[in-house]
Amino acid sequence: MDKIPDQKRAVQYLYPPVDAFDQRMLDVGQGHTVYMEQSGNPEGIPVVVLHGGPGGGCSPAMRRYFDPKIYRVIMFDQRGCGRSRPHASVKDNTTWHLVADIERIRTLLGIEAWAVFGGSWGATLSLIYAQTHPDRVTHLILRGVFLMTKAELDWFYGGGAGKFWPEVWARFVSLIPAEEHSDLIAAYHKRLFSGNISEEITYARAWASWENALASIHSHGHSGDTPGDYARAFARLENHYFVNGGFLEFDGQILANMGRISHIPGVIVQGRYDMICPPTAAWRLNELWPACDLTMVRHAGHALSEPGISAELVRAMDRIAEDLR
Repeated sequence: MDKIPDQKRAVQYLYPPVDAFDQRMLDVGQGHTVYMEQSGNPEGIPVVVLHGGPGGGCSPAMRRYFDPKIYRVIMFDQRGCGRSRPHASVKDNTTWHLVADIERIRTLLGIEAWAVFGGSWGATLSLIYAQTHPDRVTHLILRGVFLMTKAELDWFYGGGAGKFWPEVWARFVSLIPAEEHSDLIAAYHKRLFSGNISEEITYARAWASWENALASIHSHGHSGDTPGDYARAFARLENHYFVNGGFLEFDGQILANMGRISHIPGVIVQGRYDMICPPTAAWRLNELWPACDLTMVRHAGHALSEPGISAELVRAMDRIAEDLR
């Protein structure tokens, strides 16, 4: 993903860089330890940030969407990615393990309830966490909505997005024999879990490049070389979750369960030209969520770092802070 140009355009909307005041590794069980940090005001409004992917990890730039004088910002690298260990591991790594990890962190920090902020897969996880623990969520702030449905996966890995980016799609499918093109998620799964690290990294880079090249509306179709270790964790975890349908009980589960959280105040910030998570998911979610405000950003795609996306998310967090004063 060509992140740097977008960040230069978006930086004017963000708060200044801030250091974490608490960084630690947490034993969450089943042999996993996760990296967790806190920044901002230790006595401030708590907000937990759920990164995308699965497998994307969190970054210091994510701290800058919140006024550090007002918010207590909690972030963590989900199982198997970022600084969490074991790296790239999918064992005991499911949506429900992550929901339990979020609750473990909330309890450890003595937080009664918090705002939940997430984009892309982070939006998926935010919704599932809220539907599981609605009494622990004060607000939901979502970006680039992904509902973990078969239709969304078919769009991105079945050729829908490829119709807009045929040359990038051709690179993605070229590594897979023609007879396996009917199920590219399964075809990549076979190779991402081959046991040959060199082969896994080759296919992981191709997997990550397909997604990263389409993330920004300013993309030229090239995402650059993704570091091997990062690509392997990102691709293996993402593919593992997609092969298993996000470990949900049925397709469309999130929309079916919206009645559980329809009372929770929400904000959706969605890029109008999001190629990875098309706006129809955000619109359908908003239709079932009376307490939610949807903003379609006219000139934006999927990336958190796009200026229109960044501006709306910062405004949303500032409005919430003002309302709670």
